Amino acid sequence: MNEELKILAHKTVNSIYRKIRRAKPTEFYKFGNNIGIGADGSVTKYVDKIAEDAALNVLEKSKIKVNLLSEEIGFVDHGADYTFVLDPIDGTRNAYRGIPFFAVSLAIGKSKISDIEYGIVKNIPTGDIFTAKKGYGAFLNKKRIGVPDVPDKELCSSLALGKNFDKLTITLAKKEKVRSLGSASLEMCMVAIGALDFYVVGKEYIRVVDIAAATLILREAGGIVSNIFGEELDMPFNLDDRTSIVAACNEELIQKIIS
Repeated sequence: MNEELKILAHKTVNSIYRKIRRAKPTEFYKFGNNIGIGADGSVTKYVDKIAEDAALNVLEKSKIKVNLLSEEIGFVDHGADYTFVLDPIDGTRNAYRGIPFFAVSLAIGKSKISDIEYGIVKNIPTGDIFTAKKGYGAFLNKKRIGVPDVPDKELCSSLALGKNFDKLTITLAKKEKVRSLGSASLEMCMVAIGALDFYVVGKEYIRVVDIAAATLILREAGGIVSNIFGEELDMPFNLDDRTSIVAACNEELIQKIIS
């Protein structure tokens, strides 16, 4: 992967960031409006559309051609070697409800999570930016980050609850200090800095666009990402496949969770 792709990725993420920040003072009342159905079959909100349009505007003007897999538009094939795996707004409900915990997530790879070479997750309300380059570590605002060697004695987790709960998450919710924050990419990044000890989605409903960048970031920070069966998580670049997630600082904690 050449440096120009990395620069283009940051330009794309920053374009979304600026667009949403500029739109909020005057268009926040429209953020939650339903404006169509995305490529994955879910409802497209106004905030999703303006974010994706900001990204498309950058990519269409770029001399560097990349393929794009995005939540609303689906897969755009430009015959390139690399694909941008983009979730323009990860945490859409948080965004239109005014909860300051949602992000842009962008990963660069060829065909699946395991070959991703670079990832960016930018927290739009705060401006904090998580990045990782495969084999070179993970960073928050350009400072190296890493998971703690040992989780906190009083475990703090984030779990997918509500309509997406399952027996595992309900069991865990009764044992530990629990949060349910609503943005998978940011929740995984919270594990990468030790703010959360683990993150679990028990049902298979998470798409690759939600977690592609955060998976690389957490792994480069020394963490582990598996499914609820303890298998190393990998997914192809499409909007059809879904997965469960168990993300934690080490393998011992993963095994404790799934058992």
